[in-house]
This record gives sequence, structure tokens and C-alpha cells, in this order.
Amino acid sequence: MKNKLVSLLILALFLVIGLFFWQVFGHGHIFYMLNFTYIGIFVSTGFYLMLNKKPFARNVSQIGVGLYMLVLLGAVFGENMQIEGFWFYLFSGMFQAAVIHYLVAKIGGPLLFGRAWCGYACWTAAVLDLLPYKTPQGERKGKLGVIRYLLFALSLCFVGSLFLLKAQNMEQIMYISFIAGNVLYYAAGIALAFAFRDNRAFCKYICPITVFLKPVSYFSFLRVKVDQDKCISCGKCEQVCPMNVTVTDNRRSRKNGTECILCIECINNCPKNALKV
Repeated sequence: MKNKLVSLLILALFLVIGLFFWQVFGHGHIFYMLNFTYIGIFVSTGFYLMLNKKPFARNVSQIGVGLYMLVLLGAVFGENMQIEGFWFYLFSGMFQAAVIHYLVAKIGGPLLFGRAWCGYACWTAAVLDLLPYKTPQGERKGKLGVIRYLLFALSLCFVGSLFLLKAQNMEQIMYISFIAGNVLYYAAGIALAFAFRDNRAFCKYICPITVFLKPVSYFSFLRVKVDQDKCISCGKCEQVCPMNVTVTDNRRSRKNGTECILCIECINNCPKNALKV
């Protein structure tokens, strides 16, 4: 019953967000309500299945949300849903899907869900999580994380230069960069996964979106905590964590604490049920 309640609350929150955007920015169009209802159904279903230890639980959510945003909104409707698209529409003063997506999923949402976007909705991770190295096989290479900040700055400079140079056909450039960017992301993600034997290597070292996600996730309402009285310090939770989080430390400043994607693997593998969200 508790798992159903948590999932229903997540769905309800998405419905409230959808209703808000529909009434305030919808101008008579029901797109926002349908958009957030669809995403909420898949995210809440994935979370429910994960809490009930069902195989491929997060994959259901990732593929459902990811295909919608990558294929329908991106490839078909032609809206760049990557970080370049966010900068472009923001600078253009257009309140498009990409801006709403970043405000909800990448900037505001982490205050509630932390980096649940990465665990249940990211279309890049939807592919990477199908690779064979679900549990990292080596130590985390901390210094490589600087790459994400370089890509973040590069994306901002790229879009900014288009405006400064008053480039023609900027929307077409954004569409091409969306397709090319996703191809490069997938290629880099798969290559890194096999090179480091870690499916989530791309998320840890390359993904520029985490520059938004990490600082806000520090204050996340939903997070995994440990009951110290039950914990036997077996280390199982940290062995199965795909993001190398020090799970048994309840402090917000715990090692890699802002990396938690709420995959619940630690909870599902704890022999003493000492962990909870």
C-alpha cells in the first residue's frame, strides 16, 4: 500500500504541474496537461515497479518518456530538447517545450526528486542502462568530471555566438545540432561504458546537464536514508550503487550525494531493510 501511495503522489504532482501550465500558459491548448500526464504515468509506474523489485522497472519509464521527448518532441516536432535548445529558446524569449522541460525536470524538479530525471526519464540513460555494466567495476575517476563543465560552457558559447553573429536559419541549426548531439552522446556513452566498465560513466564525467542537476539535488526532499540501528555495514548498498554514492552516510554532504538517481538498487539489495526513501 505504501508503494502505491508514493507512486500515486508522484503522478498527482505531475498532474498538478500539467494543470498549472495548461491554465497559465496553455492559451486554450491542452498540450501541457497531456504532456505532464503522459510523463507522470510512466515515471510513477517505473517508480512503483522499482519499489516492488520488478526487473526492467526503470527501463519502462526511461523508454516511455525518452522516446516521447527524443522522437516526438525532438525529431518529429523539431524542437531541440538538449541543453543547446534550452539556451536558444531562452535567449529567443520563447516559452517552448525545451524551456519548460528544463525548468521542471532540471532546475525546479531536483528540489523534490533530486536526480530522478537521470534514473527514470533520460533518453540517453535509457540506452546506457541496457549495457552490461550496471554495477561499476572500478574506482570513480573524479578528475574527469571537469569535462561536463567544459561542455556546459561550450553549449552556452555555441548558442550565444549564433545570436551575436545573427546566424540565418537558427532553428534549422538547432535541429541539426539536436540530431548530431544525440548521436555523439550515445557514441560517447557507449564507448565510455565499455572502456570504464561502467554504464553510467557518461553521466559522471560528460553530461553537461548535471551542472544544473547537482547543486539543486543537494537540497532534494526525496532521498535515500539509512537506519543506523539496522545497518550492519556490510557494504552491499554501495557495491550496487551505479553512481558510487556513500549510501550509509545520512548527511547531505555525503560522498557523491548529489549523484543519487533514486534507482532504489541500494534499498532492494539491503539484507536488513535498513534503507528507505
